[in-house]
Amino acid sequence: MNIGILGGTGKEGSGLAYRWALAGHNVTIGSRDAARAAASAAELNQLLNGKATVRGGDNGAAADADVIVLTVPFAAQLASAESVATKLAGKIFVDVTVPLAPPKVDRVQLPNGESAVVALQRKLGPQVKVVSAFQNVSATHLKEPGHTVDCDVLVCGDDAAAREVVVGLAHDAGLNAWHAGVLANSIAAEALTSVLIAINKRYKVAGSGIRITGVPAK
Repeated sequence: MNIGILGGTGKEGSGLAYRWALAGHNVTIGSRDAARAAASAAELNQLLNGKATVRGGDNGAAADADVIVLTVPFAAQLASAESVATKLAGKIFVDVTVPLAPPKVDRVQLPNGESAVVALQRKLGPQVKVVSAFQNVSATHLKEPGHTVDCDVLVCGDDAAAREVVVGLAHDAGLNAWHAGVLANSIAAEALTSVLIAINKRYKVAGSGIRITGVPAK
């Protein structure tokens, strides 16, 4: 699959890029600074030891992919998505956004009391298949292929087929993933990130996570 990652130079974006490239997908890292994206891609290609190739370019280049993943901070969410909006019609757009408000990132602060991803879907319109996922996954061990990331992925979206694609991509990255219902349910995953940050601080760990119990693992 051709996957483009907007904001792919960050820890979360580059970590997911690495795991997807390792699984055999074609990955393009995007950034407002194409040179920075190229440098990040070169770094990942060294880690991959020739097993796959990651490309780097601007956000427009990343948005040419079949599935686009947004991994920018909340402050850049809307502007990043709108900058490539003309390329998104009919595509799956995976938003990893968490509405954190520094410096109190361990406190739930939802913009206008609603899901940030739902607000983005409203802006982009129904022609874009927005899916919410990966908000609760710590980037700490994503670039360690032998490390099992101890966190499940909640996948929310109004299009069930698009959700299924993202569940598959999560599995390709070595993560358990679950259909968690419509996009409105993303508000729970977004809020959980601040809860996990608070747990990390209290117990001095790098990457607490969540597990869904009572459902047989696939």
